[in-house]
Amino acid sequence: MPPGKALRWVITWFILAMGFSWVVRHYFSTQLQVEFLTCYAVEWSLSLDNLFVFLMIFEAFGVDTHRQIRVLWWGIAGAMVLRMVFIFLGVALVQMFEPILYVFGAFLIYSAYMMAFSKEGTKDVKNNVLVRLVRRRFSVTKNFHGDAFFIRRMGITFATPMLLVLVAIESSDVMFAVDSIPAAFAITRNPFIIYSANIFAILGLRSLYFLLAQADRMFRFLKYGISFILAFVGFKMLAAHHIEFNEYISLGIILISIVGSILLSVFVKNENG
Repeated sequence: MPPGKALRWVITWFILAMGFSWVVRHYFSTQLQVEFLTCYAVEWSLSLDNLFVFLMIFEAFGVDTHRQIRVLWWGIAGAMVLRMVFIFLGVALVQMFEPILYVFGAFLIYSAYMMAFSKEGTKDVKNNVLVRLVRRRFSVTKNFHGDAFFIRRMGITFATPMLLVLVAIESSDVMFAVDSIPAAFAITRNPFIIYSANIFAILGLRSLYFLLAQADRMFRFLKYGISFILAFVGFKMLAAHHIEFNEYISLGIILISIVGSILLSVFVKNENG
């Protein structure tokens, strides 16, 4: 997808999200609108980091641009279903045992630490657990066969590398959902708001990927901004019964973290080139 077209779609999805927030305010309340916008900002920032994992996966498997488009469509469709499952599972857990929110908060702070201080380049995206399971279940062809995930030869079904790429993409989204869904519960308990914020963030992923795929080095400070957001919402979750957080202030902190880390990445020179 050309950068110009990708940018237009990114703007389109953003405008639609803002329009949806207005609908929430008009038909429900300003409080729910702020919760939606805060969730959307968190999910969108986490999606940025997920995009660079997608880039690693596509580079590792040697996927060309045409095939990337097909995989991303399937990946987004799968993510929409998986996020719904995670959200309603989270709602059920909280209703059954509310102190689990403290576990979520502690996990988010741990995730923030790992994101900020873990070394890059340590992920073996071609050999995660689910990819290895697919390799054991199916014989995999050496080369791609168009856009096909499976082919048949002499009555035998073979998987193609396209299936491995899709599994790697979906498994990476599961890992990010483990962070993003608990983070949303620090903002609201409303499953409709959480899911709609996730959907709007996910729907813009494909266009955002093609806009930023070649700019991963430009955003080298982004992971610190995202890790700060995770730490903030984790602390908010842990302190919810002791400190009352104004939702407008929370939204402002999250937006400043995203914009600030991107601006630092753009304007602070990289001494390593």
